[in-house]
Amino acid sequence: MEVRRAGAKPVNGFDFSPAAEYSLRNIMIALRSFAIVCTLWGLLPFGAQASAAEQKYNVLFIISDDLTATALSCYGNTVCQTPNIDRIAQNGVRFTRAYCQGTYCGPSRASFLSGYYPHATGVLGYVSPRPAIGDRATWPQHFKNAGYYTARVSKIYHMGVPGGIEAGSDGADDPISWTERFNSPGPEWKAPGLGETLERNPDGKRPVVGGNTFVVVQADGDDLVHSDGKTAAKACALIEQHKNETFFLGVGFVRPHVPFVSPRTYHAPYPFQRSVLPEKVPGDWDDIPKAGINYKTSKNMQMNLVRQKKALAGYYAAVAFMDAQVGKVMAALKKAGLEEKTIVIFTSDHGYHLGEHDFWAKVSLRDESAGVPLIISVPGKKPAVCHSFTELLDLYPTVAKLCGLTVPARLQGQDISPMLDNPAYEVREAAFSVAPMRKGFLLRDDQWAFIQYKEDASGGIELFDMHQDPKQYTNLANNPKYKPVVDRFRLKMAEKLTAIRTNDLGR
Repeated sequence: MEVRRAGAKPVNGFDFSPAAEYSLRNIMIALRSFAIVCTLWGLLPFGAQASAAEQKYNVLFIISDDLTATALSCYGNTVCQTPNIDRIAQNGVRFTRAYCQGTYCGPSRASFLSGYYPHATGVLGYVSPRPAIGDRATWPQHFKNAGYYTARVSKIYHMGVPGGIEAGSDGADDPISWTERFNSPGPEWKAPGLGETLERNPDGKRPVVGGNTFVVVQADGDDLVHSDGKTAAKACALIEQHKNETFFLGVGFVRPHVPFVSPRTYHAPYPFQRSVLPEKVPGDWDDIPKAGINYKTSKNMQMNLVRQKKALAGYYAAVAFMDAQVGKVMAALKKAGLEEKTIVIFTSDHGYHLGEHDFWAKVSLRDESAGVPLIISVPGKKPAVCHSFTELLDLYPTVAKLCGLTVPARLQGQDISPMLDNPAYEVREAAFSVAPMRKGFLLRDDQWAFIQYKEDASGGIELFDMHQDPKQYTNLANNPKYKPVVDRFRLKMAEKLTAIRTNDLGR
């Protein structure tokens, strides 16, 4: 006679008697144990392994303003020391071919925060992307909608420097993106100390001035006198306050953006007399179109060699000051016990010229200006250096994927999370960037840097062989030998712009 536990019935042909249940339970335990062992040994396929997405990570997004990768010691600079950023690189993946999508603050930040290229939204200046994207979620807003506490401290969206920092205003911020937002006012060029205007001051009599001007101030007082010191202190407080929540914290440092203001102690290691300027090549501008000459040069800023050296020294001091603030934030993360629960990203909105080609500042589409430092550190991932092309636009889909959030199909960036496990992985053959102020467009692949001015290229073309001429001294665009290369890139550029404008914004 068949004996069954009360209520136990055959279901879909399977016997759920006590004996059968006991056997089935043993089988399931054995299978689960086998799966655990296989996962540890890496024997199960990728999709079957416990993924990072199962861990709801915090996100700490740190962005510096106007920072060139060439100023960081982890990128090879032997003069400017950045030990705190270096430590993030030692624990993360450092990208050597990361590019911004706009070579000045407004369009770059609007792009990676909205998930669209500048010419997809039409945001080519210093405005919020919100009117263009409507009710579509920005990067931090996507995390807010998923239940994260989201906050920004200082400049994440565009904010005028120095004017907006002096006033402590919100700039082109997007309130909907954040649970809370905090500004960090500072004295900027008005800071007490030893100040000097380097730009258009040939006789040395021009007073220290504000605006987008090359000014160096060796300031009195400590870090907390200045915006970045206040930003670090607030970020540390927020980490401690929200350590038991899941958060997306955007920390925006304004240095090394002009004016080059930092406490006097940060200037001491960088006496201008020791500054070594980049090589000057006679006739460097002769073979490039007028639009390819940057808006700030040693010539039009009337900076002699001494003032150029002072500018370089002041920039390095500002970078060192910013790096010290990064160190404070990272120490707070460690103190809160969140290092193994937090994805850390360090980058800049674009690069910066420090005298290369006699250019200064941003806007140009040369590598020094269009390239950016990018470090991504994910708990459990091995440190690495990645030479595959990436764009700042890739951050939104990548970090969403890493945190197990839905990746909106509309995003124009790519998920680069596989690069964190395999640095040789590639998602794009070339990086794309624009300089709206110059009506310029860049396609940068492994061998070639192709730049055209105006969409019909009527403003001129530049072509550099990055294998033979990595510092971009010889423009090959007008050499008949390279006409097939130019023609191929003009076609690719037209296709890229068409693809960018094919989106869900109705533009």
